[in-house]
Amino acid sequence: RKTVIVGSVPKPYRYAYQAAEMLERKKIDFVPIGIQEGQVMGQEILNVYDKPTIKDVHTLTLYINPERQETWYDYMLSLKPQRIIFNPGTENQEFKMMAEAQGIECLEACTLVMLSVGDF
Repeated sequence: RKTVIVGSVPKPYRYAYQAAEMLERKKIDFVPIGIQEGQVMGQEILNVYDKPTIKDVHTLTLYINPERQETWYDYMLSLKPQRIIFNPGTENQEFKMMAEAQGIECLEACTLVMLSVGDF
């Protein structure tokens, strides 16, 4: 269940980083992408401006605000995720409707809570 963390940063106090830590602990494959350079749990953060090809994506978990998401709608949808998690502060009705129109499950939830309670 490969998870792409959109908005990854190399800062341990940020929720995107904490999500990577939890995914790593639970042995769930993840790919960090963002605009900041650095590493998360030993993985290089892929630059979203390069629109890296990522295959077999199960989940996109969003850690960027709705205004920034708009630039990446087409790219994120091109990854063909099975679901998108809109973490608190990332809720976006426009993007949600676009994704659902392509058959992508959308959740307004917290990845950290989902992982904590075994509901991921």
